[in-house]
Amino acid sequence: MNIKQILQDNTGRHFSFEVLPPLKGNGTGALFRSIDKLKDFSPLFINITTHHSEFVYHEREDGLLERQNVRRRPGTIGVAAAIQQRYGIPVCPHVICSGATADRIEYELIDLQILGIENIMLLRGDKAREDRQFTPTPGGYAHTTDLIRQVNKFNEGYFVDGTPIKHPGTPFHYGVAAYPEKHDEAPNIEQDIKYLKMKQDLGAEYAVTQLFYDNTKYFDFISKAREMGVTIPIIPGIKPFAKLSQLTVVPKTFHCDIPEELAGLARHCTTDEEAKALGVEWAVRQVRDLYSHGVNNVHFYTVSAVDSVREIVSRLLNE
Repeated sequence: MNIKQILQDNTGRHFSFEVLPPLKGNGTGALFRSIDKLKDFSPLFINITTHHSEFVYHEREDGLLERQNVRRRPGTIGVAAAIQQRYGIPVCPHVICSGATADRIEYELIDLQILGIENIMLLRGDKAREDRQFTPTPGGYAHTTDLIRQVNKFNEGYFVDGTPIKHPGTPFHYGVAAYPEKHDEAPNIEQDIKYLKMKQDLGAEYAVTQLFYDNTKYFDFISKAREMGVTIPIIPGIKPFAKLSQLTVVPKTFHCDIPEELAGLARHCTTDEEAKALGVEWAVRQVRDLYSHGVNNVHFYTVSAVDSVREIVSRLLNE
């Protein structure tokens, strides 16, 4: 079942969540244990991130540094298939422009189709660490809209070079990202919403937001997006704090503001346990408010916060 239909068919309080593939060589044990903590609460779907390769430097025996291209978290497609088979929960792996050629993306689509995975999340992806600004891979794409056009072409029965697909499979359904406080590279929120509208007009069926801590930002974003013609569901993304360091790192990394009330409470935290407890309480308050405003599904970012998300979901769904 595609996610658009899942969202339409489920009213009331629900949630979905996102996981990372394990680090190269680490196996899936820890990942499955994380999912085990949340599966009994009937998540609507699970997103699986993907990460481009990056350059790392290793010292050779002669003392010189050698640059190598390394992918630290491979296996997005395999992990998605394993989760779907093991748990029977709809999965939605990310497909990104960053670090990928159009040909490689095509091979990913073929593999996903063979595995019976019909939901995907289309994203540009982050810039490489060594780049000042996003630089597309030669033979790849600079924008999500270009990636969308390739998926549309594939859905219509054509490979990227225009060759007809002899036996087209089930078309993909896809979502995109949205930014309540605007993408950090967008000049303003209006332009950012125009990009979202463009993705919708090309075929995106829903959006999932970047994390935020101030619901007012989300509600204002939704109001402005609707005024500008965005009609697709926009699922709010929530990430509870779980460590003291995240109180400063998360806003910097994800370009989101901390409300003054939350910042004031955070200043009183002296241990990770206190920060974690604050993160849970603030997220419960956020999500309760979102549900009360008619939001049917909230999407959790679970990295370093699986236990917190479990506590939040348990409290909210049992009210």
